Amino acid sequence: MRSILSSFAAGAIMALLAFSAVASAQVRFDKQPLAIVTASGERHEFSAELALDPDQREQGLMYRKQMAPDAGMLFDFGDSRAVSMWMRNTLIPLDMLFIDDAGTITHIQEQAKPLSETIISSQGPVKYVLELNGGEVRRRGIHKGDKVLSQQIGNLP
Repeated sequence: MRSILSSFAAGAIMALLAFSAVASAQVRFDKQPLAIVTASGERHEFSAELALDPDQREQGLMYRKQMAPDAGMLFDFGDSRAVSMWMRNTLIPLDMLFIDDAGTITHIQEQAKPLSETIISSQGPVKYVLELNGGEVRRRGIHKGDKVLSQQIGNLP
């Protein structure tokens, strides 16, 4: 019995070390201000981390336990195409805003479930995805057709 417990303890320690290694090896993200302007003209300001390269896009918001209400992550895919997202290793619920090359929100997935590997489709070609805390879209009255303004998108007035 003791050897079974020792094996279990060793396995648990190895898993913890592997998780720690992943968490400490996380890539870094630049930040940029970003705004969402609703059809009624209301403007919502955010500070968005930028996921621009494959490593950043792969990591995204994985392993984060919280995010400020005015924070988010903007994924730039470089060109317009169908995009699939998931919530693997993502610990907080997210709202995903799928955005075309002009900055218009074309689809919204609210309250994506943490740790889910269910594929979330852009439902058409997009160039960007903005992830916000789950519930922000509803709380702020953000809808399909609203505009996302950012330096990264290139549509700041």
